[in-house]
Amino acid sequence: MTSLNVSLPKALKDYVEGQVSEGGFSTPSEYVRALIREDQKRRAQEKLQALLVEGLKSGEPIEAAPSYWAAKRRGLATGQRKKRAR
Repeated sequence: MTSLNVSLPKALKDYVEGQVSEGGFSTPSEYVRALIREDQKRRAQEKLQALLVEGLKSGEPIEAAPSYWAAKRRGLATGQRKKRAR
């Protein structure tokens, strides 16, 4: 594991230390790692929501019934066979 030094004002340092002792974290590093993971999840969720909105605005909806997915799989399989034949 690599390290990263962060300078904090005393008030933030005290806050982090309080979160560590109250939140069941062993070290400030563990607390910061948890915060970063939460931020990663939040950003991924935001990206997914943006993609869903983009999809909803992309045109008329189609029914994605099992037959639709079967046709998609056949098309992908055919495309892969064509690429291999080249």
